[in-house]
Amino acid sequence: MPDPFQTIYAQRAHDYDRLVSREDMRGNLLATLQELVPLAGAHVVEFGAGTGRMTRLLALLARRVAAFDLAPAMLAQARVVLEESGLTNWQLGVGDNRAMPVATGCADVVLEGWSFGHAVGWSPHRWREDVARMLGEMQRVLKRGGTAILFETLGTGSKQPQPPTPGLAELYAWWQAEHGFQHTWIRTDYQFESAAEAAELTRFFFGEELAARVEREQLTILPECTGVWWRSY
Repeated sequence: MPDPFQTIYAQRAHDYDRLVSREDMRGNLLATLQELVPLAGAHVVEFGAGTGRMTRLLALLARRVAAFDLAPAMLAQARVVLEESGLTNWQLGVGDNRAMPVATGCADVVLEGWSFGHAVGWSPHRWREDVARMLGEMQRVLKRGGTAILFETLGTGSKQPQPPTPGLAELYAWWQAEHGFQHTWIRTDYQFESAAEAAELTRFFFGEELAARVEREQLTILPECTGVWWRSY
């Protein structure tokens, strides 16, 4: 049986993009990126770009962004939104996080957002091997002295950071203990147009329990915590 997230990425890219367009109401993602790395003039390679949630932010400042994902439907939605933005300093392509179709040493910054963490659920018996390959690809793609940045969930619906599953907690600890990543966290709260929209968009992606809470409390702002890991090579 397909993983629910894989089904969403293959069949509901438009709805997914509607959801993430409501995320990060305070603009903390871009502010954090600017604190970690100089983006102006940088060449950036993005792993697991999805519908271009981070691509759009990166392209505001970077010289060039090359963004890749395994799901063609997600990339098609990303292309629509990026073309509407008027930005032209980007390219999209199908790419596996474990074997990216780009040259060695081509990027000043490499980034992934809410992508590597799926390995824990999709490959529960070999996620360390898979994620090690992903990190190895980041290192290969980076120029000497370049920076790798990882964004992953620390809980939607919560005001304090907590890995949603034991598997993700293990992954995050492994990044820090075994791979030398520094870590912080930020709030990336959602702001919806109405409680009805909040329930609709949370239900299909996060499930019935969170959607029922949104309906019960009539929430239009939904708290979310996001972890940030980074290191230079």
